[in-house]
Amino acid sequence: MKYEEELISTKKIYQGKIIRVEEEEVRLPNGEKAKREIVRHHGAVAIMCVTDDDKMIFVKQWREPLQRITLEIPAGKIEANEKNPKKTAIRELNEEVRLQPESLDLIADFYTSPGFADERMLMYFAHNLQSVSKELPQDADEFLNTVELTLTEAKEQIDAGLICDSKTIMAVWKWELLELRRS
Repeated sequence: MKYEEELISTKKIYQGKIIRVEEEEVRLPNGEKAKREIVRHHGAVAIMCVTDDDKMIFVKQWREPLQRITLEIPAGKIEANEKNPKKTAIRELNEEVRLQPESLDLIADFYTSPGFADERMLMYFAHNLQSVSKELPQDADEFLNTVELTLTEAKEQIDAGLICDSKTIMAVWKWELLELRRS
C-alpha cells in the first residue's frame, strides 16, 4: 500500500517569532488532491531534572492557550542560530531553574503533534545539578516558579490535571520506569 503524499504547492499563511504556518496542496495516494495546514517550528528541548533527594523539578507558569496554570518540566525552543540542542538545554535550565547539569543524556527524540506540526522535541535527563555561577536573563514575558515533587506527588498532579502536557507526563512516566528498574 502506498502512503506517501506528493507535494503540489506550498503557500505561506503566517510568519511569527516562534512558528510559521503553511498551506500545502498535496496529491493523495489515490490520486485525489487535498490541502494540509502545517505549523513549522525550529524544535525544542525538554529537561528531566531529578534532585539528589529524589524530587523532580517542575516549572509552574501560566499557559495562555490553555487559560490556566500548568506544572511542566523545564523546556524551551531551539533558537534559529542554535545548532547544538544540548547547549539549548543548558541555557534553558539556567534561565528557568538556575541550575547547571554536569551532563545530559538524551532520553527521547519525538514529534509533539505530527498531525499538523513538524516540531521535534529532544528530551534530556540532567545529571548532578549545581547552582549556576552566572545567571542568564529570563525571557521578559515569562513569569514562573520552580516546584519540586516526589514521584507520588507528580503522579497525583497528573491525576489532578495540573500536569497536563505530553512531554511532562512522559517525563514522569520515564521517572517511574527508572525507579521500577532500580528496585
